[in-house]
Amino acid sequence: MLYRGRYLTFRIDTVELPDGRRSVRDIAGHPGAVAIVAVDDAERVVLVRQWRTAAGAALLEIPAGGLDLQDDDSKEDPALAARRELEEETGFRAATWRKLAAFYTAPGFTDEFMHLYLATDLTSAHPDGRLGPDDDERLIVEWLPWRDAVAAIERGEIRDAKTIVGLFWLARLMDAT
Repeated sequence: MLYRGRYLTFRIDTVELPDGRRSVRDIAGHPGAVAIVAVDDAERVVLVRQWRTAAGAALLEIPAGGLDLQDDDSKEDPALAARRELEEETGFRAATWRKLAAFYTAPGFTDEFMHLYLATDLTSAHPDGRLGPDDDERLIVEWLPWRDAVAAIERGEIRDAKTIVGLFWLARLMDAT
């Protein structure tokens, strides 16, 4: 273990290859995350625009966030985390939830495992005193018709992998109905 940060750990693993040789791998440990494709009754998706230092740009993304670690080092339930993140990042709650997929975000260097959800039947959380974004987050909420969001991917305007996966899942579902 090289470093343990607020969410990430960094380590060097030694692995044995099939031919018996040994090699080292740099690994970023992550507790996992959730991402939410939230669709309203008008078939618009809610997106958030936020500055991403690693990318050096403000990216348009589906709402998402990391799983919280509990005091005993267990991970937050992804279904509960998805509900929390949707409300914190967008100010909306969903009455209907469906898990679409789960996938490794970049298995070449991190063990981050992302849980992807579809959220529908949206209502504003404002009357109940919504959960707000984290103190270090500056988010701009934007709504796009789902077809326009998919077209934005094709034009290279949406470049975030979880958002591309989520919106292509949505397109597949919408085109099947």
